[in-house]
Amino acid sequence: MPAAIEVADIFRRHGKAYRQAHGAHLGRVERRVMAAITACRTAALGGHVEQCTDCGKIRISYNSCRNRHCPKCQNLARAQWVEARQAELLPVPYFHVVFTLPAQLAGIAFQNKAVVYDILMRTAAETLRTIAADPKHLGAEIGLIAVLHTWGQSLHHHPHVHCIVPGGGPSPDATRWVAGRPGFFLPVKVLSKLFRRLFLKQLSAAFEAGRLRFFSALTMCAEPRNFAPLLAGLRRIDWVVYAKRPFGGPEQVLAYLGRYTHRVAIANSRLVKLEEGHVSFRWRDYRQGAHNKVMTLTAEEFIRRFLLHTLPDGFQRIRHYGFLANGHRADKLDLCRRLLAAPPAAPPVPARDYRERYRQLSGRDLDRCPCCGGTMVPVAAWPQSNPPCTTPFWCDSS
Repeated sequence: MPAAIEVADIFRRHGKAYRQAHGAHLGRVERRVMAAITACRTAALGGHVEQCTDCGKIRISYNSCRNRHCPKCQNLARAQWVEARQAELLPVPYFHVVFTLPAQLAGIAFQNKAVVYDILMRTAAETLRTIAADPKHLGAEIGLIAVLHTWGQSLHHHPHVHCIVPGGGPSPDATRWVAGRPGFFLPVKVLSKLFRRLFLKQLSAAFEAGRLRFFSALTMCAEPRNFAPLLAGLRRIDWVVYAKRPFGGPEQVLAYLGRYTHRVAIANSRLVKLEEGHVSFRWRDYRQGAHNKVMTLTAEEFIRRFLLHTLPDGFQRIRHYGFLANGHRADKLDLCRRLLAAPPAAPPVPARDYRERYRQLSGRDLDRCPCCGGTMVPVAAWPQSNPPCTTPFWCDSS
């Protein structure tokens, strides 16, 4: 069932007022995200009309915006990505490790998204690979998938990285598979200390190279005499690295990846109501036993929190490291399977076209009439009036 309200509805009703009130602080990315989500699957992006050859049912097919921040445009992209990862799974336990930035760094991260998010992802991966390569802990080359999230349940700015890691890897001489202890991957206290040291070293280097910018209340941090005490304070606090229990099997790994990789700040399904200028949505309060609650914000505050999580153009929020890195993934996975005496991965069956691929990945047939089961065929088309990148999507299949 479609959500009763959508983020697009909030933008349509209150986006203009928000832009008028905050136009001086809205960047190009935020404006484009608002415009794309507002126009998604509407006549503004064009589309075509389909008709059933048997019963004559008419269906309007609007184009989607394909913006990665849009709650309605991630299903197919997520299914395609998970399908590719399915062929790469190894018959070993998988672990989930989360690296979180301290709250004291959230403001600097927000004002320097491209730089700080990149440091966060690279140092999280380097931390895991360094400790795993140490013979005192594992003594192996590992691979991992890192996914950046910048939000908490209440939509506040909360940068953290989810890492999915196979529980082992090839030995340094590539002659055997080194497996970790059952139910245990790497010590989180050791990971936390190294993560803190690596991150602050990279952040300091970015500051010295003039790559960081500071605005508003953080302007004083632009001075070395103020930035140095900030780093010193961050060295004295504990940084949070959380290792969750290992997944039960490959199916759980894929289910997790499907939920997390292409997630946006808030799904339409969490929205409860939009009335009298206020938005209510469901959230989980982890500080009070993970209880489900409903939060109500003004539409202006909801839009502000949603836009906190827009990413810079070209920023890759899903990255692969170690033996899963893009440059040598196929060769390294073949080595891992040989060391594990596992059968080679079955190649994916190529799809003929967009509709066939959608059928394979979602289990839904876009050519099938929802009323009688006949065949839907295009009978008319119209151009988009505001052309971003589009892909056909069927308005009654959301």
